[in-house]
Amino acid sequence: MDPSPVPISVVINTLNEEANLPYALRSVQSWAAEVVVCDMHSDDATVAIARSFGARVCLHERLGFADPARAYAIAQARHDWVLVLDADELIPPALARRLAGVVAEGSCDICWIPRLNYLLGAALPGMGWGPDEDAQMRLFRRPAVEVTGDIHRFFHARPGARERRLSYVPDGAIVHFNYIDLSHVLAKLNTYTSIEAAEARAQGRRASLLWALLVSLRREWWGRWLRGRGYRLGWRGLQLTVMMTIYRFVVQAKLAELQAGISAEGVRHSYRQEAERWLIDPDHTT
Repeated sequence: MDPSPVPISVVINTLNEEANLPYALRSVQSWAAEVVVCDMHSDDATVAIARSFGARVCLHERLGFADPARAYAIAQARHDWVLVLDADELIPPALARRLAGVVAEGSCDICWIPRLNYLLGAALPGMGWGPDEDAQMRLFRRPAVEVTGDIHRFFHARPGARERRLSYVPDGAIVHFNYIDLSHVLAKLNTYTSIEAAEARAQGRRASLLWALLVSLRREWWGRWLRGRGYRLGWRGLQLTVMMTIYRFVVQAKLAELQAGISAEGVRHSYRQEAERWLIDPDHTT
């Protein structure tokens, strides 16, 4: 790499990421002009680690997911070019050189970067999560992008923005260390399905398990399992297909709960009333 820092602000959102963050920071600290870590009040050593690598730390209220905090984090960047990186991702040296070239050329405003996903300990070559299939809008000039708090839809290109998509080459993708075990998958599934159900409710959409079935058959079993050759990945491919199918059904089931006005506190209240009713002994009433 050229010893001169590349005029890029790397932005990383964190919440209890002490295990992952050192790898992300090591992958950018030697060449990025600035690293901003936006932390949501971690309980572990995340903030201390960020500062030990020379990152500038800002704080944001803790949320159930990082997306709404990204706009705030990006606003803290001091450079025109921003690279958004998650704490469980890293930039290989070859990709860093490629991104530096993109910035130096100035021929685009937005650069889509391939992403290599790891699932349960192994890299995924396809199934909709292959490097080119899962390319991410992560490097951009700030005026070219609108940043929102929508889950998984936080970046939108502004009209007239010049876009470029890098094709995948060896060592030329963001490396993403995704789900580590089934418990991790289920925890994320529970969080994100609640958020998506709430967003669907706010948009006036109605729950439909039939829709979930049809979409799962088309996108998961045809698109991911068959066309995406998930069957070639053995149990990992099957597990991902099944979990994504469950994901779609759970979103619709939670949306149905919201439509029916069901809440945890409401159900607890009704249970307390039922408990009192069952505890009355009719043979000892006056």
